[in-house]
Amino acid sequence: MKIALLEPFFTGSHKQWAEQLSQYSLHDIRIFALPGKFWKWRMHIGAVNLARRTNWNAAFQDGSPDMFLATSMLDVSTFRSLLLPAHRSIPIGMYFHENQLSYPWSPTDPDPSIGRDNHYGFIQFSSALAADKLWFNSAYHRSSFLKALPDFLRQFPDEQPHELIETIEAKSEVLHLGLNLPPFSPVASDRPIFLWNHRWEYDKNPELFFESLIELAQQGMDFRLIVVGEQFEKVPPIFLHTKTALANKILHWGYCRDIADYHAQLQRATHLPVTSNQDFFGISVVEAIAAGVTPILPQDLAYPEHVGDVGCFYQRGKFTEALKSSFLNTMGRKTYRSDVEKYEWIKQIALYDRAFEKLCEEWS
Repeated sequence: MKIALLEPFFTGSHKQWAEQLSQYSLHDIRIFALPGKFWKWRMHIGAVNLARRTNWNAAFQDGSPDMFLATSMLDVSTFRSLLLPAHRSIPIGMYFHENQLSYPWSPTDPDPSIGRDNHYGFIQFSSALAADKLWFNSAYHRSSFLKALPDFLRQFPDEQPHELIETIEAKSEVLHLGLNLPPFSPVASDRPIFLWNHRWEYDKNPELFFESLIELAQQGMDFRLIVVGEQFEKVPPIFLHTKTALANKILHWGYCRDIADYHAQLQRATHLPVTSNQDFFGISVVEAIAAGVTPILPQDLAYPEHVGDVGCFYQRGKFTEALKSSFLNTMGRKTYRSDVEKYEWIKQIALYDRAFEKLCEEWS
């Protein structure tokens, strides 16, 4: 099969997923992408650019692709409408890395206050209707998207098409992310070595994470800290404050550009306390678990899909208590590599290839 993968935001985990899917699949997957910046503009006009710039017959010299594989930032309805007539009958599958209906907006973003945020949700709602198949990266993600649709549609002044939710649900499935997991090498330590390996952004709730660690340090508790993860132009102020407040406890601070260095930092840590308010999948969490870091997870979002041991979880509002318990369980802590090995590409790729084949079989 020949598959044209359409990615309007080609960076970070989107880029990693696309390149690795193309690498491991038995099918001929060609990536057509736009640079990963200006995400709002990508959702507005990325479909126009991808439909306008790409000559599918030239890209696949032996004919048109058998299917299009769009990601969740593509306006599928616009894309399909701009295709040449000969290409409009090609099936389109849509892979949801995230969605704008249940993603928490930054408190500094002006769009929600003027209602402009609804447009991005509408693009994904209409795209879900226009696509022939929908795949979500976790069961939690699929469920949260479907549960958000009724309230979203109630905002319409009239003609609220609630019956279309069943249409979307019927053609949606879960297809977990495939990953190249880091080596498993759990460290032995007589004190906790806490890890932050997420994006430095508001939805990961860094205030709770770092303020709790500062509080423990003020109580005289002995621990060390490793902070990695991708940074952007606007960094929450708590990071700068923590770098000063916990200077004598920091083993590493800053983004690792080399993957081997990143894996090495994961392997130095003992515990991964997670405070995120949103994770449709949680790549950084899975990577740390695979490396041998013991997770401390809220019992919600996508995390219960990753680890089966309820001892890894805490109830929201009891994060500090969960942190303190890690001081008692440093030497005898558990690791959960076997729980997340299911996400290795070598195990996931057959599921992807079969899903693509099934869509084309149903469409033919």
